[in-house]
Amino acid sequence: MRFGAEVQADHSVRFSIWAPAQLSLSVAIDGAAPLPLRAGADGWHELTSAAAHPGTRYRFLLADGSELPDPASRFQPEDVHGPSEVIDPIAYRWSDGRWAGRPWTDAVVYELHVGTFTPEGTFRAAIDRLEHLATLGITAIELMPVADFAGRRSWGYDGVLPFAPDATYGRPEDLKALVEAAHARDLMVLLDVVYNHFGPDGNCLSRYAPQFFTDRHRTPWGNAINYDGEGSGPVRKFFIDNALYWLEEFHLDGLRLDAVHSIADDGPLHILEDLAQHVREHLSGRTIHLLLENDDNQAHWLTRTESDAPRLYTAQWNDDLHHVLHVAATGENGGYYADYLPLANCLGRALAEGFAFQGEMMKYRGSARGEPSAELPAAAFVAFIQNHDQIGNRALGERIAVLTTTPVARAIAAVYLFLPQIPMLFMGEEWGCVEPFAFFCDFSAELAQAVREGRRKEFAKFAGFRSEAEPEHIPDPQAEATFAAAKLDWSKLDDPAHSAVLQWYRAALAARRTHIQPLLRGLTGEHARYTTLGEGAVAVTWDTSAGTLMLAANLAAIATGGFPLEAGEPIWHEGDFGDDGRLGPWAVRWSLQRSPVP
Repeated sequence: MRFGAEVQADHSVRFSIWAPAQLSLSVAIDGAAPLPLRAGADGWHELTSAAAHPGTRYRFLLADGSELPDPASRFQPEDVHGPSEVIDPIAYRWSDGRWAGRPWTDAVVYELHVGTFTPEGTFRAAIDRLEHLATLGITAIELMPVADFAGRRSWGYDGVLPFAPDATYGRPEDLKALVEAAHARDLMVLLDVVYNHFGPDGNCLSRYAPQFFTDRHRTPWGNAINYDGEGSGPVRKFFIDNALYWLEEFHLDGLRLDAVHSIADDGPLHILEDLAQHVREHLSGRTIHLLLENDDNQAHWLTRTESDAPRLYTAQWNDDLHHVLHVAATGENGGYYADYLPLANCLGRALAEGFAFQGEMMKYRGSARGEPSAELPAAAFVAFIQNHDQIGNRALGERIAVLTTTPVARAIAAVYLFLPQIPMLFMGEEWGCVEPFAFFCDFSAELAQAVREGRRKEFAKFAGFRSEAEPEHIPDPQAEATFAAAKLDWSKLDDPAHSAVLQWYRAALAARRTHIQPLLRGLTGEHARYTTLGEGAVAVTWDTSAGTLMLAANLAAIATGGFPLEAGEPIWHEGDFGDDGRLGPWAVRWSLQRSPVP
């Protein structure tokens, strides 16, 4: 790629930076006297020097003497304001040459935050827990963003140097070792990337390349990234190169693009389509999965080719499904949960067709949302009852095991784990983890206070935090104790209660692998039918290649009748069932009625 420091065949290093607002720049190599870069007419400044080599630390200098890191730095050993380090991308000796990836229909995803997944919070430490995940039945781990962020702790969504794995987690070769170890255990590795904004501390782009941003579009974080205006060509290339970089240099199996509804592009070729096309064409010999977080429920990004391959994007996180299951389990109706009541209007559709809202008006949102989704494969949706957002964006960061009882938690888990959509667990869910996962960061004092106040204003929308006293109970995002409290306590696996939850999840995922996974290819929402039998009570069927898959779910605290009588082969049962079509409270039944063999 043209951006950054690139080791040449003769072991010299070519430095290149796009700085159209600067007439001249220089580079300081290992603290030596600055060397001037050659300025081109297109805004690029370049220099090839034999004074640099892998391991060299360097900074770019503006004409006024300001020192800056490389915006395409591959590593920042001293954080975002320190020098960048030259990395040779081919120096790592990979041993995963036989790895061919896995089809998406195999996927059981496990989202984790590297810094809180283990006590050490590093890439290397995570390797020691991969066997636990493989034994659990996980086939893909999804890492929350690891791009370099300011400070010692972060969720990762405020990164400012998108090519550099954060040094708090380890060096680039440590991340490569994690990917390699995962592949050795038949685990895919996906990575969250953020292409909708930069973090507030350490982003220097506007000083030498203001064309990276535009005031024609606004985002929750300020001016949008310029994907469609004057000077947007190198900006688009920067992010497309970033996607290819992670997939090529780190042998990743896929990416999850954060909050693409906040990416604005009015040009002739939307950046999301441009990026996906580059990935699909450039890496056509590999199995690559591209995922979206898209609050707009835009089904057109998820369509398939005639051969049933993703045209652009493989799947999307299904917030609608989370919301209906969460409302059923907790009864919460504040904020955006208000749009999912009554459940009778949303539950069956989210289970059968993916999106609950496919163009209808949402009162709390104040606008219509979504596109028809029944034609999409069921596997185009990622189903979950917990993720970093839905836990961490709660005021106190409570997990589902804290918010409800074991029978309720098992009932909603039994729905989503066997659903033809792709299941995703959040780290620790498999043993009923109760440690909170609240929002945390490590900013300077002034910015830290702004973050605190912003969090409190956000939670003012929810009834439980409208008094003046309640906000004081919200964990301080800046406090190290908030970060420490979010770390998984692996010793809990020795507790019989948590061990029992783990055994339940293992058994459920084994049953899914045996009974559901073989049915997924070609299965769409058009093969599904649902009947609403009460608030939280629904019967759903899917016509599959092997026969009729049947779900009977009573996600309510009272018994409900009218369910079809059990037929075919039982797959999984939770709760009590009557012989008269009644299901007890929090009862879930999956079965398969096989088609007659001709």
